[in-house]
Amino acid sequence: MTLSRAFVLFGSDESEPPVQRLQAGQLSVDLVGGNLRTIRFAGREVLRGISFLVRDRDWGTCEAVLDGVQIEEIAGHATVRYTARFAAPDGAVLRCDARIALDPQSVTFAAEFTPDRDFETARAGFVVLHPVVGIAGRPVAVEHGDGTIERAIFPDFIEPWQPFKSISAITHEVAPGVTAECRMTGDVFEMEDQRNWTDGSYKTYVRPLALPWPYMLKAGEMLRQSVRLTITQSAPSAVADERVGGAIEISLAENGQTLPEIGLGLRPEDLTEELRHAGLVTELGARHLICHFDPGARHGSEALSGFRRIAQASSAKVTLECVLPCRQPLDEELRAIAADVEKTGLTLSSIAVSPSVDRQSTPPGSVWPDCPPLEAVYAAAQRAFPGLPLGGGMFSYFTELNRKRVPPEPLSYLTHCTNPIVHAADDLSVMQTFEALRHVTRSVRAIYGEKPYRIGPSTIAMRQNPYGSATKDNPLGRRIAMANRDPRHNALFGAAWTLAYAATVADAGLEVLTLSTLCGPFGLIAAAGEPVREGGKRPLFHVLKWLAELSGRAGVAVETSAADALVGIGAVTDSGRTVLLANIGPQAQIVTIGRIGKSKLTVLDENWMRESSGEPRAVDLCGESIRLPAYAVARVDIPR
Repeated sequence: MTLSRAFVLFGSDESEPPVQRLQAGQLSVDLVGGNLRTIRFAGREVLRGISFLVRDRDWGTCEAVLDGVQIEEIAGHATVRYTARFAAPDGAVLRCDARIALDPQSVTFAAEFTPDRDFETARAGFVVLHPVVGIAGRPVAVEHGDGTIERAIFPDFIEPWQPFKSISAITHEVAPGVTAECRMTGDVFEMEDQRNWTDGSYKTYVRPLALPWPYMLKAGEMLRQSVRLTITQSAPSAVADERVGGAIEISLAENGQTLPEIGLGLRPEDLTEELRHAGLVTELGARHLICHFDPGARHGSEALSGFRRIAQASSAKVTLECVLPCRQPLDEELRAIAADVEKTGLTLSSIAVSPSVDRQSTPPGSVWPDCPPLEAVYAAAQRAFPGLPLGGGMFSYFTELNRKRVPPEPLSYLTHCTNPIVHAADDLSVMQTFEALRHVTRSVRAIYGEKPYRIGPSTIAMRQNPYGSATKDNPLGRRIAMANRDPRHNALFGAAWTLAYAATVADAGLEVLTLSTLCGPFGLIAAAGEPVREGGKRPLFHVLKWLAELSGRAGVAVETSAADALVGIGAVTDSGRTVLLANIGPQAQIVTIGRIGKSKLTVLDENWMRESSGEPRAVDLCGESIRLPAYAVARVDIPR
């Protein structure tokens, strides 16, 4: 069977909505699915997006079905009109009449929306995204609802709470002599630092989080909102450099940072398959098994025995990621877990503990749930597992760790995960999360200093939903926010994402990095209906194997001339240097490395996928240029 290009790249034949570029003078916008993305002036990104969004009661996105889309472009102006219908899980429908107007100095997005019956939602209305790159730490003027103006800066380190509330307008400098005012009407707006969830943006949204949610929109009641962006120039603006074609140049420099060891997650739900493929732990070179254990989910001796059998098939160290129910006295719960660990013969190298309630997010203004003090939790864990290194943090995301900062003194290391599809699941947004991920590790280091630090398991698919009752099922393999399966994990996109993740956190000084489970939807082994034959190794297996080979070695910093298109990580090896590169975009790229002599090149790309998806083979690289197709990953072994 011939696989489509989309299936090889994304694990799905589903197409993303088409992108239509609208231009008025130096102002341009991308129209995608009825919303605006990548709003630029003179080639510079002013806003990442303006969207009208509807969330269900669990913060899932209600998909918009558009009708009657009309686009008019006349004499440097553009107008878009359409009707959108948003369906809630219970069948209620919200109808929205939208109008977008673009001229050389402004863009206006207005909406009138009405539910056909009472409509339960966590949020319904406009969301404005300011980019992070070039803006973090820079001045901003915020006009509040009472007319006062606050002069501040966009947060540099990630703010756990809203940096600005009761917002009417936000004004910032786009370039010398060019300012942008974004004015919002129709509801109360506030801003959150979306880097908490590794979104590459600051998000301004309707309805303060301090108000109760979900809330009800009344049947038949019309609501109106609008967003207007206005550009003001006090001097002529230079057009920003936009690389079109041409080669991406990379430079290498030894930085002395030791690269982390690679971990693999184990889950009791996938234990049968994990036992069948236990030999892959050694083949991959993973040095840690992160074993999820939740007594509240009825994980018990059977799971611990399975973890022991898998560990015995490898030399990997075992960390028990232990969720504490906190329903009985802490000492009783932890002693019972310790007794089960001893009874099953499982040898632990460390244990990480977290109260079960901390897996759920506590938004600003909400009442914190009952929970024993973390100092007491950690002390009980040390009594139950004396002398064993103790990890703490959050088994969910950096957001929760930032909002509920753990006492570091009792801990041997900190840990948290991330997820790129909390708010958006399109390809561009997922790859743009790396702009925020580097701020996550910077912020952790700013809070906790040089405390040993581990990340993961972090995957494209969401393993738990701190913001609702459950993750979203995805039986059709679509691009869905908060989904517990994501088809891109199975394809070249997933391999490129995995390499880009490792490259982004390479300077954070991590002990352990875990970017996959062994099996299941977050794992290494293909299921039926994937680009790789059933039971074969998904492309990200080879990326993780390469990363595992570089574990513990001195890192080589890889600087690229187009960080939004190509990223890399490297290390000093016994025979020279090894550099791993990922094309994180849909266009082929030409890469020049400079004088590297006769090196070896190994590429994971479409041709490799179509030929066999087996063990990739190295070829001689005699020039200074490499062609990397869409979402390809390359390994370059450079001799001394």
